[in-house]
Amino acid sequence: MTPDQFLDRLKRNGPAPAYLFLGPEAYQRERCRRALLDAVLGTENRESGFTRHDLDQIPLAAALDDARSLSLFASSRVIWLGSAEAALPRGKAVSSDDESGPEGDAAELAAYLGEPTPGVVLVIEASRYDFEGEDKTKLERAHQFYSAVGAQVEFKPFPPEAARSLAQNLAKQAGLQLGLGELALLLEAVGGDASRIAVEIEKLRLYAGTTRKVTAEDIAALVPNAQATTIFVLVAALGRGDRTRALETLDTLAREGEYMPLALTFLATQFRLALAAREAGLRNAAQIQAHFNKLGARIWPERARQIEETVAAFPKSRLERAVVRVAQADRSLRDARPDDRIVMEEMILALTAP
Repeated sequence: MTPDQFLDRLKRNGPAPAYLFLGPEAYQRERCRRALLDAVLGTENRESGFTRHDLDQIPLAAALDDARSLSLFASSRVIWLGSAEAALPRGKAVSSDDESGPEGDAAELAAYLGEPTPGVVLVIEASRYDFEGEDKTKLERAHQFYSAVGAQVEFKPFPPEAARSLAQNLAKQAGLQLGLGELALLLEAVGGDASRIAVEIEKLRLYAGTTRKVTAEDIAALVPNAQATTIFVLVAALGRGDRTRALETLDTLAREGEYMPLALTFLATQFRLALAAREAGLRNAAQIQAHFNKLGARIWPERARQIEETVAAFPKSRLERAVVRVAQADRSLRDARPDDRIVMEEMILALTAP
């Protein structure tokens, strides 16, 4: 089930004896955790009724023994089992025939769920693996191992439009004046991560207040990775062959304390993605986003538009030349040089030469 379905069922039917929380998305998981604790323990029994175990520290069987035990201090309990991946068998097979070891743990979990302790809610959290790429198989193994748990909640990363909608709703709730351009900059800086969106909007509320509009400078000052936008201005200036603007942007990065090897890494990534997009014949931001997401490299709409603009600004030969020049600059930054800025200036002069 989805987090929203979990919250709806919790409100209508009350808590189930056990839940399996699958997936890495932290914002929705925290929402569900708070709602479950409120429903089971309220506010008075929160301290005495909540127990957390990490399955990389104790066996699953020991945690289940705790769940079977009656508490003298709380009539209702929530037992949270973190690091649930640690209980998985080390091989590919997930069997319940063996009475000892991880396979036996699966059988013991099924036995407990056949007769769960009244008043106890067991939450098994497997948050290490994602739903895509190499993690998908590992997550499926966790799903299979804990298949005895009927109530399973999947915490998938927010898709781009959902992340944008969440940011707009949180900004509205905070009374924050956040324009569309600044919203796009914020989403790009946090990579669409819902938990970071919530944290950064609260920081912006405290910093900028509700009486004025949030500026790009506010976001650059507070939000990690927001300076990547300034680096994209550098990419755009290089694409136009605008040497003056490129050097001015480099000066801005230097005054803001940007770590030049990190800036160069962003440039290298931007040029490589643009070259890959050109070679794949991608014509617009939508195609770019779909192409790279299919390959497992998550690209947000704003970043796709940046790549589209880079492809439009650089012919293939200049993109290839830029990739080579950036690699040379990277090697130079690793040498004993008097100033990293000199290396960056030499690269800009080479890339803006007629």
